[in-house]
Amino acid sequence: MIAVDITISGLILGGMYAMVALGLTLQYGVSRIMNLAYGELLLAGSFGAYWLYAAHAVSPLVGLTLVVPIAFLANWAIYQFLLMPLVRRAKSREALEADSILFTFGLLFVLQGIGTAVVGTQFYSYVYLAVPVDILGFTVSANRLLAALIALAIGTALYIGLTRTRIGTAIRAVAVDPRAARLVAIDVPKISGLVFAAGGALSAAAGVLVSMFLTFSVSGGVVFTMKALVIVIMGGVGNLLGTLVAGLILGFVEVIVGRLIDPGLTLAANFVIFLAVLLVRPTGLFGRAA
Repeated sequence: MIAVDITISGLILGGMYAMVALGLTLQYGVSRIMNLAYGELLLAGSFGAYWLYAAHAVSPLVGLTLVVPIAFLANWAIYQFLLMPLVRRAKSREALEADSILFTFGLLFVLQGIGTAVVGTQFYSYVYLAVPVDILGFTVSANRLLAALIALAIGTALYIGLTRTRIGTAIRAVAVDPRAARLVAIDVPKISGLVFAAGGALSAAAGVLVSMFLTFSVSGGVVFTMKALVIVIMGGVGNLLGTLVAGLILGFVEVIVGRLIDPGLTLAANFVIFLAVLLVRPTGLFGRAA
């Protein structure tokens, strides 16, 4: 029953990949900030969960409720005090994207340097719910399963919020055309700042979830940034459904290649799928032509 094993493992891994990319989808799709320091902000959530659990015996589930609001405020401050000058001087969304790439590339190394000075370069991990759970005759680690279920709940709540609420409609309007959004009295700078902060909070939430079952270090942020970028571009910029589908595709590809061919080829297989999608759909699976 290798098919059942691949299905369960692919759903869990793909769901986590989608969760990792959700925050960047919001930040880039709405605020038009290509945040290359995204992985470092995600790892800040991981280290926050680790510190709470190791030093104060606070469950990562409780830590999630503490880390996420702090991450929201920190990312709001980054946008207001560091990125807002770029937003004000940018003459177009394309110019803002270019400036944000350069700025966040520098911010990446600043955050890495601060992290190295504070926690060092060693790897960290902790044991939380590392117990087997039997699903249809196959064993899954409880912490991975729990993380995937929480990611599903967060993604569903976000989708409902964006499609069924007034502020969600305003956010989608800004993502499509900020100039037209201003014509209907939407405060574009305020919405962009709040969405960037929300994206940072989502990245911290993903960091807390992955810390439950992965070993991490200060230098590992670029891996998460790269994976998130691939998923965002492959799914279509700013499209939550595309992010979910792209995350699931990469998750299933990794599991299939790892189980049936060679675990060392999983990264190469991911990029083959990524390039194949862009050859057929240059704007991504659910992207819109400019």
